[in-house]
Amino acid sequence: RAGVIMAVTGSAVGLGNFLRFPGMAAQYDGGAFMIPYVIALLLLGLPIAWAEWSMGRYGGVRGYNSTPGIFRVIWKNKMAPYMGVLGLIIPVMIYTYYVFIESWCLGYAYYYLAHGMGWSTIDPAGETFFSDFVGMNENGELFNVALHPTLIFLLLCVVLNFVLIYRGLSKGIEWFALRAMPLLVVCALIILVRVLTLGTPDPSKPELNVLNALGYMWNPGYGEKSLWVSLQNGEMWLEAAGQIFFSLSVGFGVIITYSSYLKQRDDIALSSTTAVAGNEWCEVALGGMITIPAAFLFFGAAGTQGGTFGLGFNTLPQVFMTMPAGWLFGFLFFFLLFLAAVTSSISMLQPAIAFLEEGMGLDRKGSVALLGFITIIGTAFIVYFSKDLKALDNIDFWVGTFCIYVLATINVLLFGWVLGVKRGMQELDTGAELRIPLFVGFILKYVSPVYLLVIFSFWASQKVEGYVNQFLTDGVVRASIILVVIVTVLFLILIGRAVDRWRKLEAAQSSEGGYSI
Repeated sequence: RAGVIMAVTGSAVGLGNFLRFPGMAAQYDGGAFMIPYVIALLLLGLPIAWAEWSMGRYGGVRGYNSTPGIFRVIWKNKMAPYMGVLGLIIPVMIYTYYVFIESWCLGYAYYYLAHGMGWSTIDPAGETFFSDFVGMNENGELFNVALHPTLIFLLLCVVLNFVLIYRGLSKGIEWFALRAMPLLVVCALIILVRVLTLGTPDPSKPELNVLNALGYMWNPGYGEKSLWVSLQNGEMWLEAAGQIFFSLSVGFGVIITYSSYLKQRDDIALSSTTAVAGNEWCEVALGGMITIPAAFLFFGAAGTQGGTFGLGFNTLPQVFMTMPAGWLFGFLFFFLLFLAAVTSSISMLQPAIAFLEEGMGLDRKGSVALLGFITIIGTAFIVYFSKDLKALDNIDFWVGTFCIYVLATINVLLFGWVLGVKRGMQELDTGAELRIPLFVGFILKYVSPVYLLVIFSFWASQKVEGYVNQFLTDGVVRASIILVVIVTVLFLILIGRAVDRWRKLEAAQSSEGGYSI
């Protein structure tokens, strides 16, 4: 059970905790952002996590470990397995750009260590280091230089991920998660202690102190806006819900896959709650008290407004440069991000691996090879169209926000209206050491779907026209969406073949008087 909890927590704990969450909190008025964030956690994140753990084990004890297979068990409809395609393309497509960002973290950690130890003169806090390192100046920039350092770090990350996934659940993912998660927390605690003991770095600016830095992050109405004015920002509510999904890996297809490996007697109620709590502690207690306060201490409120990448890869290096022993804490911070990224990226590969093995009948070697081919093409696309990170940003929105939102909505409807609240809650209670209150079933059946649909309608009414115009006028946007569509069609074809295979196996077992898989 510890391995599953660590694997799911590792999937959830990633760059979203230490970069994305602080960036959004700074953008949406600090403590004011926490109100819609906590509401989304209670009405969407935690209930849907319980639902996904329940549906995953329900399908797992009946012989399925992939989202299409589990959907087919829950809903006896021909379309059910095809709706599960989102549980495959979401983690696969997110992995294609996530591993690229992962390589940035590894590169920054190396250059901080090398610069601090005198092995290299390259300073990761340099003014143009980030744009040159990720190829933001022009498309194909990283391919213009033979053996560009970024591509070397990317290759190392890809190899590490696929070695771990090839080793399997116990010897690969679980083995790494059980070791990386404690090390990740230790690194975070060391950096947190350092940030909270900085006092007032610049005596000439006494207002830039630790208490004001924490106040900027946490106090509602701390800045120029009142709390009421901040809460009237509809976009903030949308982003808070999206952050909860991204952070908890809800709507990824990851939780359903991992929980399907548990036995009927295993506790999923306490395990799912523990995984959510572990992620929230890393995000709120660690991520929220490191990144924004550190930037505020040295640069004030203006230093926190660089966006997720600007804050993490431009502003924080400037902070470490002015901090005593900054090279050491810079190395620890980016090594922390690297560990967090790896624990997430390897989990993104398992849903597709599980499907290829059970649906297509491939062995581990064949499934890893096929998935490696698909993801390398996707990553190469993102690395080539690197100018202003446009391809990365677009795929992140359409897959990492839009598709996650859609799959989370499908999961809620399947749990509440197809599997049924009664059966779903019984599944959640089976073997449970922690009893989930019955009113959670009411939330999942009525409150969560309405909340999701209202937010989605509000988003569509404001944003759809702008995205349509982008598609019509921007070639990179069109190419990014077309790539997602192609991968989706590919997996839909594979699901069709898997359904035929499952039917033949079921017919053969039925004729032999056995049980269906």
